[in-house]
Amino acid sequence: MKKLTPPFTEATARAKVQAAEDAWNTMNPERVALAYSEDCEWRNRDRFLNGRKEITEFLREKWARERDYKLRKEYWAHTDNHIAVRFEYESRDADGQWWRSYGNEMWEFDADGLMRRRYASINDAPIEETDRRL
Repeated sequence: MKKLTPPFTEATARAKVQAAEDAWNTMNPERVALAYSEDCEWRNRDRFLNGRKEITEFLREKWARERDYKLRKEYWAHTDNHIAVRFEYESRDADGQWWRSYGNEMWEFDADGLMRRRYASINDAPIEETDRRL
């Protein structure tokens, strides 16, 4: 398989999105964080994070709260070193309430294929367990 580094083709951008989906569905913060540069900038809802260490801790906290997490990512567009993604995920909280979270991400990569910027806009909606689709 071709290394997933810029400049992206549509095929390598789609493969990068699939690799991200696969990694996030492991719910392994250390594994997921390896996709980001040491100095990566993140915006996730109203949180701003800097660096792989903060990202790893954020993901630990996230998956401690979001149980039975399941994510789908969808490629939208790309340029040489940027990829736009639409996503949705479902999880339940400690009280058993199911949620569907959805939104868009803008990714920027360095020459080694590590994400150096991730900006996510996310909305959350409560759902019934019977309305789950992931």
